[in-house]
Amino acid sequence: MRRWMMAALCLCLGADASGQNGRVLFEGGTVFTVAGEGAGEIERGHVLVRGGVIEAVGEGDAPEELREGATVVDCSGKTLMPGMVDTHSHLGGIGGADGTGPIQPGVRVMDSINVRSSGFRRALAGGLTTLNIMPGSGHLSSGRTIYVKLRFFPETETQPAGPRTIRDVFILGDDRRPMGGLKMANGTNSIRDSAGFPGTRAKSAFLVREQFIKAQEYAAKWDAWNAKAEEGDDPGAPPARDLHLETFVDAMNGDIVVHHHTHRHDDIITVLRLAEEFGFRVVLHHVSEAWKVADEIASFEGVPGPDGEPWGAPCSVILVDSPGGKLEAIDLIYETGGVLEKAGARVAMHTDDWITDSRLFNRMAALAVRAGMSREAAIRSLTIEGARMLDLADRVGSLEAGKDADLVVMSGDPLSVYTKIEQTWVEGVKVFDRSDPEDLFYAQGGYGAGQDIDPYFCCYDHLMKGGAQ
Repeated sequence: MRRWMMAALCLCLGADASGQNGRVLFEGGTVFTVAGEGAGEIERGHVLVRGGVIEAVGEGDAPEELREGATVVDCSGKTLMPGMVDTHSHLGGIGGADGTGPIQPGVRVMDSINVRSSGFRRALAGGLTTLNIMPGSGHLSSGRTIYVKLRFFPETETQPAGPRTIRDVFILGDDRRPMGGLKMANGTNSIRDSAGFPGTRAKSAFLVREQFIKAQEYAAKWDAWNAKAEEGDDPGAPPARDLHLETFVDAMNGDIVVHHHTHRHDDIITVLRLAEEFGFRVVLHHVSEAWKVADEIASFEGVPGPDGEPWGAPCSVILVDSPGGKLEAIDLIYETGGVLEKAGARVAMHTDDWITDSRLFNRMAALAVRAGMSREAAIRSLTIEGARMLDLADRVGSLEAGKDADLVVMSGDPLSVYTKIEQTWVEGVKVFDRSDPEDLFYAQGGYGAGQDIDPYFCCYDHLMKGGAQ
């Protein structure tokens, strides 16, 4: 409780309560800055944090002027790296679209998240600090995702440790609105006998194309109405709002990223075809058979990203080792990350938690290296590449001056299965400490350590009944 009270002061004052001037200095260990094109490995380095922001990063011990008045965290023999980014999580007991139709993009997953779910404690125990929380993949579009930062508040007599409301974990954009993307899917998940749902892959693509065309027409009506209003003419009553179509318009305008579940090589190419036709930015998720079409993925330019450069078709990959897979993922191989890297595609990892436990996130990168991915690309796949896919690379994903002070202290090499996450810091506040017995419970406890509510139901059914997903 005392540690959480100290964390609260940090959040309120923008400082670590145990250090003067809100300065925390990490030094003595191996530092992976992930700045530039590689992993930015510094054999012995230091990172200075002030008020929740990284102030300085350098080699060797910090100069005296940086040490003055700072609380020093000794990282000798340890590893320091950026807080890790999970581009695809289902933590928080979420739900999205229901069974009334296959395309419901206007549904917002933020309206169903339980921010007090202990699953977030497991994520911190795995070194995760930024998540893209998604609705499920049983629909062609199941709603808007939400990007969150795992900020924590202290335990009180009436409140457990953790965020109080969803507002506490929002990541706000320049417009001061919560950031997120759009979840879409194809393949077998959305094919079912229910009325309105597709029965074939071709019908799935048809239904999506039909809705994007309606969204184009919807946008044209609003453009015409706004043009008349700006010219001083009486535009009449505005068009009726449609939250589903508005979301598709946001995607076509490039305001949000489409996070697209897809496994088979033919489904992947269908997604690229639709992205090119309607001009939306896409991240390909899962991509079990991406190794079959790696060159096509890498050569896809797509529309420009926020920096004006081609967005391409970045891939968020999962190396499933529990609790199982599905028939369309039968050709999933651990070599996918390395194949995509060599082809020139951007690659991040994700958990799809509970499919892979958030505490084992960095293990996937290690498995990818064993199967041919470079060490540098693997470390980037846990950090900056995921940040790019969430439009957050200017804030998180690397240890650089001016970025959020999200850091992970590890006992050893980040790609060793023997390495433990010892501390996790979010915006300069220590929110996980393995030496604390309560945190240790979430770090190494079994299925019950994070099962205070049912997780997302597709995964719950899988785990409890052994069904295929």
